[in-house]
Amino acid sequence: MGTAVGGGKAVPRYVQIADEIVQQIRAGVLGAGDMVPSESELVDRYKVSGGTIRKAMVEVRASGLVETRHGKGSIVKARPPVRHRSSDRFRRTHRQEGRAAYLAESAQSGAEAAVSVLFIGPREAPEDIAGRLGVEAGAQVLARRRLYFRNGTPVETATSYLPWDVVKDIPELFAENPGGGGIYARLEEHGYVFAEFVETLQARPASKAETSELALSPGAPVVHLLRDAVTETGRVVEVCDTLMAADQFVFEYRIPARD
Repeated sequence: MGTAVGGGKAVPRYVQIADEIVQQIRAGVLGAGDMVPSESELVDRYKVSGGTIRKAMVEVRASGLVETRHGKGSIVKARPPVRHRSSDRFRRTHRQEGRAAYLAESAQSGAEAAVSVLFIGPREAPEDIAGRLGVEAGAQVLARRRLYFRNGTPVETATSYLPWDVVKDIPELFAENPGGGGIYARLEEHGYVFAEFVETLQARPASKAETSELALSPGAPVVHLLRDAVTETGRVVEVCDTLMAADQFVFEYRIPARD
């Protein structure tokens, strides 16, 4: 069978096969350095022609997840984790240079990073977020939800919640691209100067929805990170609720040994 029908639209069989191989790579079934099964193995597995498999592999190579070596076949690329340097990732100098933390960290690891904005707009503050922001549960806040990619693979979701009285007069915070240095740079330009960022991390298995959003295998570990952005006056002007694929990040902290 050359095509399958889903939702009234025919999907070529080679596209289905390519999608399955890509999902196996993203889920870790095929790990870095593993050989993608040979053409003959894939022909036997999927009961299709060699031509169909060759077309499928063109799609797989287009994903950027494999490299082809002459005489060896296709090999899954290594994906070194982003080193999450929490001790200095939010230095003011980074913002002044127009660098956002995730993109800078990804570049340092040799990865190609991208961000997709999923939602920007007013939301009712969840109870736990409201408590951190010092507003009433259900109060209107600005929510900015993003999905982060590394080498084409989704690795992190993040939703920033900001008090409405803070953001209502900063139009850049309602734009998909708030400008160089991100939302923290825009906040500081409007007088909200940061004193510290407080992060809380918890590792746990991914939920079914999280597994789907981050292309993880069932029950894969994730890191749930909550960050409070605290100004010099002691006010929390942003809470960032982040979910990270655990195998894609290394967390590094510098802790002063002094009173």
